[in-house]
Amino acid sequence: MSIQVERWHEDSPPDPAELKSRLLREGYSVFQWSDAPGTKYGPHSHGEDQSHWIVSGALDLIVGHETYTLRAGDRDYLPANTIHSAFVPGNEPVTYLNGAKH
Repeated sequence: MSIQVERWHEDSPPDPAELKSRLLREGYSVFQWSDAPGTKYGPHSHGEDQSHWIVSGALDLIVGHETYTLRAGDRDYLPANTIHSAFVPGNEPVTYLNGAKH
């Protein structure tokens, strides 16, 4: 199974307030979250569509046999009930917006 990933191609770094506003306009409920380097989330799924939008740092999102490394500005579209896991690589924490459509 694969997911959709949108890569950041802007010259400037992502603006968290602007990203949150876009998610809200798209119908997501949104909260900001941070994880320390080395944080791991085992396989799990959510009952609603989700989108993670990276503000800073990096996040490895694993779906099936695919690993998607998301960096600042990158965004995923994770359909409801998709089994996935995650890992924070490197030495920097990751901060991201977590959007959920109920």
